[in-house]
Amino acid sequence: MNTAKLLQDKVAIVTGAGRGLGEAIARAYAAEGAKVIVSDIDAASAQKVAASLPGATAMACDVRVPEQVEALVAAAVKQHGRLDIMVPNAGIGTLSPLAATSYEQWREVTSVNLDGVFLCIRYAAPALIAAGGGAIVTMASVTAKGAVPLIGSYAAAKAGVMSLTQTAAVELRAHNVRVNAILPAFIETDMVKPRKKEFEQLLNIPDFDAVIAQRQGRYGTPEEVANLAVFLASERASFSNGSGFVLDGGVSSSLL
Repeated sequence: MNTAKLLQDKVAIVTGAGRGLGEAIARAYAAEGAKVIVSDIDAASAQKVAASLPGATAMACDVRVPEQVEALVAAAVKQHGRLDIMVPNAGIGTLSPLAATSYEQWREVTSVNLDGVFLCIRYAAPALIAAGGGAIVTMASVTAKGAVPLIGSYAAAKAGVMSLTQTAAVELRAHNVRVNAILPAFIETDMVKPRKKEFEQLLNIPDFDAVIAQRQGRYGTPEEVANLAVFLASERASFSNGSGFVLDGGVSSSLL
C-alpha cells in the first residue's frame, strides 16, 4: 500500500494564511508533507498558524506591495533552496452596489484580490522555473461566472484572476509550471459569516441561510477547498493546466 504523502518535501507559500481558506490550505499542505511558508498581512496570525504546523514558518506580507511579495519569495528560496507551490489566496471583500461604490473602495478590493495575485505570479514564476517546475493555485470564485449583487468589485477582480490564471498557464507551460484556479461559492469562513445580516438587509432577504440552502445545498467548508488545493498542487493533477475548478454545491448549474 502506497502511503507516500502527496506534497512530501515540497516548498509552498500560502498568502492570507492567517485564517479562513488560507489557513485550511496551509494545514492541508503541511499534513501532506509540504514545508509551508504561512504568509499574512497580520504577522501575529501567521505566526500562530505556523507554530501549530510541522516544518512551517511565518512571514508577514502585504500582497499589494511588490517589494514585499518579492521578499516573500526570496525568503522561501533562501530558507529551503527552492519554491514548488504558490497559492495567492489573500483576499478581501466589501458590500456595496456598484453605483454607490467609491473609487477608493474599488481599488481597495481589486488591489488585494487582483493586483496581489499578479504580483504573486510575477515573483513566484522565476523561482518555480528555477526549481524545474511547480504549481500555482489561484483563488477565483463562482462570482467570476455570474452576477451577485453588492460584490461587483470582488467579482470583477475574481474574473480577472481567472484570466490571469489562463494566461499564466499558457506562458509557463513550457517550463513545467501548472496554473489552475479554484472557484468556490459561499464557504463558511470569517469573511462570509459576519456578512449574512448585511446581505439580508441590503437585498431585503429574510433569511440568507435559507437562500444558501436552496441555491447550493449548504455552505462549503474551508477543508473542502483545501482538499482541492492539495490535488491541484500535487502530481495527481499533472495534466490539469489553465483550468477553473468550480466548487459550489451545484449553484452555477441550478435555475432554482
